[in-house]
Amino acid sequence: MTMRTLAAAQSISVAGDLPGNIARHQAFIRVAAEQGVQLLVFPELSLTGYEPTLAVELAILPQSPLLQPLRDLARELGVTTVVGMPIRLSAEGPLLIGALVLAADGSLAVYSKQHLHAGEERVFSPGTGGANLRFAEDQVALAVCADFSQASHARAAAQSGAGIYAAGVLIGEAGYAADSALLQGYAAEHAMLVLMANHGGPTGGWVSAGRSAIWGADGGLIVASAGTGDELLIARRNAGRWSGQSLPVDAP
Repeated sequence: MTMRTLAAAQSISVAGDLPGNIARHQAFIRVAAEQGVQLLVFPELSLTGYEPTLAVELAILPQSPLLQPLRDLARELGVTTVVGMPIRLSAEGPLLIGALVLAADGSLAVYSKQHLHAGEERVFSPGTGGANLRFAEDQVALAVCADFSQASHARAAAQSGAGIYAAGVLIGEAGYAADSALLQGYAAEHAMLVLMANHGGPTGGWVSAGRSAIWGADGGLIVASAGTGDELLIARRNAGRWSGQSLPVDAP
C-alpha cells in the first residue's frame, strides 16, 4: 500500500481579508510541504471567513486570478490543497459554498456544498457536490460542514469507493460533541479515514470550537487538536498503519 500523508489545516480566518487569508493559507501550505503532505484540507469558507453577509461581494468564479498565488504554490510544492470560498460557476449563476481543489498538477476542481445549514438558504443555494479525488489507489470524498449531517452523504461517499472522507467545517462548542461523534461514527461504520478541518478562531459571529481531528477506519482517533489556534494535523500511512502528528503554524 502506497505511503499517504494527509493534513487538516485548522486555520484562523479574518473576515473578508482575502490578501491576509491567502498569506495565511500559503504559510500552511509551506509547513505541509515540509512534512510531505500530499493533501491539505482547509475549513469551510476559509479564504473569506464564514461571513454570509459578505459572500455576495466576495464570491468569485473558480478560475479567478485571485487564486493564482495559491494554485502556483500548491503546484510548486506538490501539495493538493482544498480551500473554502463563496463561488459562482457562471457570472449569473447561484451563489454556492465552494471547496476548491488546487491540485498539485496545476489543475482545478470544484466541490459545492450540497446540504445547507439552517439560515444559509437566505444567501446560498445548494450545490451539487463534486467528484472524488484520486491519489493512486486512494479515493477521497469531500464534504463541507452540514453535508455530513446527512448520513446519506457519508454513505454515498463510501459506496463511491472513497476510503477517505475529508470535511471542511465550522463547528462551535455547543455542537462539537454531537458532530464529532457523528464523524467518528462514519469512520467506523464505513471503514473510512475521516478528516475534519475546523476553524481555529471566531468567524461570522460564531465561536469555533477548533479541536480539528482525524479518525482511522476503525473509528479510533489518530490525531486531534486540543483547542483553537492555527494548527496543522497530519496523518501518515506507512506499511498500512496510520500515525498522527500536530504542529503549530506561525501564520502571518
